[in-house]
Amino acid sequence: MSRPEPRRFEEPWQVEALALSAALIQAGRISSSEWADALGSAIERAQAAGDPDDGSTYYQHVLNALEALVLEKAVTTRDAMAARKQAWRSAYASTPHGRPVQLPRPASPA
Repeated sequence: MSRPEPRRFEEPWQVEALALSAALIQAGRISSSEWADALGSAIERAQAAGDPDDGSTYYQHVLNALEALVLEKAVTTRDAMAARKQAWRSAYASTPHGRPVQLPRPASPA
């Protein structure tokens, strides 16, 4: 049985999520086998919950696996991740159409 192919990149975040996973592997924060296991688990959980398994939700699984791994490996905290997501939402909402979204750098820990 062959697996459906993920759809081509439709949004910049899809490329960035995969690039971030590759950067974390290259930096030694996660291993390639941890990444494969996390992605496989995210896909399996989604399928068990009724995911259509047609490739249309692949990048959401990438994001779910990435978020789970960075929390598990203590790369970030749940609060820091939530704050960053809110900062993105705010930046996106206040960016004029056609302009790139610019996110301020997070504050450095004291």
